Amino acid sequence: MSRRELRDLVRTQLQMLLEEEDLRGAKAILVPVQPADIAEAIEGLPEAMHGLAFRLLSKHEAIEVYEYLDYSVQERLIEELRSQDVRDIVDKMSPDDRARLFDELPAKVVNRLLEQLSPTERQATAQLLGYEADTAGRIMTPELISLKENFTVSQALERIRRLANASEMIYYLYVTDGARQLTGIVSLRQLVTSQPEQLMGEIMTRDVVFVYTDTDQEEVARLIQRYDFLAVPVVDREQRLVGIITVDDIIDILQQETTEDIYALGGVQSGGDNYFQMNLLEVARKRVVWLLILLVTNTFTGTIIKSQEDLLAKVVTLTAFIPLLTGTGGNVGAQSSTVVIRGMNTEEIDALGPLQVIGREAIAGALLGTMLGTIATIWAFFLQGQIEVAIAVGISLVAISVLASISGSALPFLFRLLRLDPALMSAPFITTAVDVLGVLIYFNLARVILKL
Repeated sequence: MSRRELRDLVRTQLQMLLEEEDLRGAKAILVPVQPADIAEAIEGLPEAMHGLAFRLLSKHEAIEVYEYLDYSVQERLIEELRSQDVRDIVDKMSPDDRARLFDELPAKVVNRLLEQLSPTERQATAQLLGYEADTAGRIMTPELISLKENFTVSQALERIRRLANASEMIYYLYVTDGARQLTGIVSLRQLVTSQPEQLMGEIMTRDVVFVYTDTDQEEVARLIQRYDFLAVPVVDREQRLVGIITVDDIIDILQQETTEDIYALGGVQSGGDNYFQMNLLEVARKRVVWLLILLVTNTFTGTIIKSQEDLLAKVVTLTAFIPLLTGTGGNVGAQSSTVVIRGMNTEEIDALGPLQVIGREAIAGALLGTMLGTIATIWAFFLQGQIEVAIAVGISLVAISVLASISGSALPFLFRLLRLDPALMSAPFITTAVDVLGVLIYFNLARVILKL
């Protein structure tokens, strides 16, 4: 049985037992289940059962499971649970997970929860919330183990034993000087294979890769991916060690950023919310903006077609190929913009430069247009029997493919230069360029070839 099938089975049995009010049986089936799977099972239940299922967990289990729940479910549980239960759960969360939760909650609820936290946790959370969103400072955790250069291996191991339960990562140990400035790094492997009397300054690596608190979270993700780190240290502008970012947080960020990019490519505004848990009015609001732009674009295209009534009256068959040309051009443009935007995100195209990238895509568009245009010419002649119309369709398809490739590759660079989101802005403008200019190219070529 796969893990997904197991989770579905747990959710189904849990719901059935809760409906039968068999709380003892419901609690029993959750005992061998992992916290992440319990969280997913609870999320799959009807909303009215979320609080009931969550109360079946012990305090320790509840804290672990709560961190895996979607923010909307976390917020709902905060409203349902007693004040003491909420305080115990939120106070025991890791600071970075707590800060992300607070980002999703109303300000009034955040202020109330902050007041209920212990002084230490309140200070740690306030520190993270003080950094800008989507930066290293906002996603880091201050729960780490730091060592001094004059510590011996024995002293370092003793410190790790004492602080391990309160730290998120013990495989990397960071060495600081008297001013808390980061000076080196020691792995747990180095510690356990070194002599007990050796000093940290003797065995540590001084060339440390780190990020600043204001480093963008996507840059942090690329750094961890490039060097295969389990964690990366975060320092302030005075080089003082203030936290670490672990690979599990980076996986969440990569998923979030990828989701936002995919939504943006589809013209959907994403505010980081779970799309499938939003109400339908909110869904419509997030999707309507670019659909309105495309609606206006289609009116321009319709106006151009109307202006060519005299041509269409003489050669009606030209109308049949308009959807083929604009649809193919849109697909070619979407392909070009997708690969360019992805190359921007992964920095794969930085070494090439905009002109070389656009040139490559223009050549690719010409090759695609030639192949598709040849097929379209043969197909158009087979359907209509007019060689002039078939040639007009084929040549137009070549020109539109080149235009679409140039638009799809150039517009993302333009929008990035204007500090706009290339993924969100490119799709409607590519459609505009291909539809309007493509139809103009088609009709003007037809006039020349048909001598009308």
